[in-house]
Amino acid sequence: MDMDLVLIFSFITVVVAITGISINAIVAKVYAHKKWAREHSLIGSKSSETVSQIAERTEMIEDRLKVLERLATDRGSLLSDEIEALRDDVKSRRQLENG
Repeated sequence: MDMDLVLIFSFITVVVAITGISINAIVAKVYAHKKWAREHSLIGSKSSETVSQIAERTEMIEDRLKVLERLATDRGSLLSDEIEALRDDVKSRRQLENG
């Protein structure tokens, strides 16, 4: 009879331990998912700012490229006048950006 009680007690202990470990793992996964979602939502707002900065920079580079293409293909005008116009354009943009 005593052996039966030891066996039942051992079985109950093992079941409780397995259940506790499983619940602990589930809770850890839920917290990890919440942390991951929180971090990625912050990254999403940062990435939208980064995307707008990249778009602005790309637009500026495209404008410069258009001017350079025009300088390379247009032989009729003086190169130094075009370069000065480009510099003046860059200066005026910087002044507008700085306020």
